[in-house]
Amino acid sequence: MKIVPRVRVEAPVHPTESAAKVKLACLNLFPDLAFIQEGDVLVGETTSLERFRTQVRHQRIRDTARGILIRNRQGSETHFRLNKQAAYMGLVNFGTGAALGDLAVTVAEENMDALIDHVAESTVGRRLTGTRDRTEGT
Repeated sequence: MKIVPRVRVEAPVHPTESAAKVKLACLNLFPDLAFIQEGDVLVGETTSLERFRTQVRHQRIRDTARGILIRNRQGSETHFRLNKQAAYMGLVNFGTGAALGDLAVTVAEENMDALIDHVAESTVGRRLTGTRDRTEGT
């Protein structure tokens, strides 16, 4: 089964910030975003989490990402915040309320378990989809 998430990224653009740099911060982690401006918020939508997934693996933060995706899950959606300045550098850093605002990310997918297993697979072999990994004990 193919996973096709609906991803929405909302990024506040403050008067002291360059809208182009805020857009670049979003594109560094979600390069396929299509943008619209809603007041002082830049909103982008895509159906791909591949760059985000790659960066999570590269930074070796799969279990952290997995925990956040699971903890913030509400039915077929999950949400999280990313630090805007880290995103500008192409890094995943889960936000905690930075002064310039975080990137607010909402991901919707009917099979959220499979999406979480794909984006941030467990490093200890635990899967949400009910199948056993070869790395699990017998």
